[in-house]
Amino acid sequence: MFELVLLAPVASVEMLGDALDALDALSVSVEDADAQTPAEQALFGEPGMPPPQAGWERSRVVSLFNSEALARDAATVLAAQDFFDGCQVVAIQPVPEQDWVRLTQSQFTPVEITPEFWIVPTWHELPAQATQVIRLDPGLAFGTGTHPTTRMCLRWIAKNGAARPLERVLDYGCGSGILAIGAAKFGASAIDAVDIDEAAVQSTLANAEANHVALNAGLPDKVDGLYQTVLANILATPLKVLAPLLCARVAPGGSLVLAGILERQADELKAAYAPYAQLQVSDQEDGWILMTARL
Repeated sequence: MFELVLLAPVASVEMLGDALDALDALSVSVEDADAQTPAEQALFGEPGMPPPQAGWERSRVVSLFNSEALARDAATVLAAQDFFDGCQVVAIQPVPEQDWVRLTQSQFTPVEITPEFWIVPTWHELPAQATQVIRLDPGLAFGTGTHPTTRMCLRWIAKNGAARPLERVLDYGCGSGILAIGAAKFGASAIDAVDIDEAAVQSTLANAEANHVALNAGLPDKVDGLYQTVLANILATPLKVLAPLLCARVAPGGSLVLAGILERQADELKAAYAPYAQLQVSDQEDGWILMTARL
């Protein structure tokens, strides 16, 4: 396998990608050519909001081909196109043979939630000190325990589940189902996990089965009744919109647990939820916060 590496200005990236696809590239990836330098640019924005800019000023476009001949032919064809102006071929080089499965697996190691509670991929041995474990492999749905928001929610579940039964739990925006599974591990008697993405629902069901826990998973219209614990690890903007819906699902004396919130967004969330609940910051990690309320 060979890779064709190109350097391109932002205006040419989309056309290059389309052209490489037409030239039978096995894959095309785009990254910031100035990554790990003072000129590196962040492009992330919240869902539903436009990114700060359309792309990097200088992009590194890497495409894979089955042979060196195909990679060189693609470079020749691209160089003759008007849209290649400002672009350049950086390299045509072989890709070293690798055990890609092992390489991918090596990037996902056990994640400590508490000294006794761990998230462990199925290919790893259990840590000796782990008395409570969620077995979870990376997949299409969000939530493997590596992100601070997920870890904070699971820490809350572990702490509060050990202190008193979580009883009936709603995981709103369940992703991989990791929070719902965590609630089951800490004694929740009934769990509803919902998501707008059908793939997330299927992922949650599969992960629950792999962890030998029982829960109900479906689309948000499956939510019914009141819950002693309502968990929502989404992002600040949808959390603000969902304030009346989520609070209406918390039983009297129950807990609301929200994550996906940056430290600077705390006041926005407090204001959005003020008519329904008094939010407070209960945990923080790497610029993210966990906000909770007792209703």
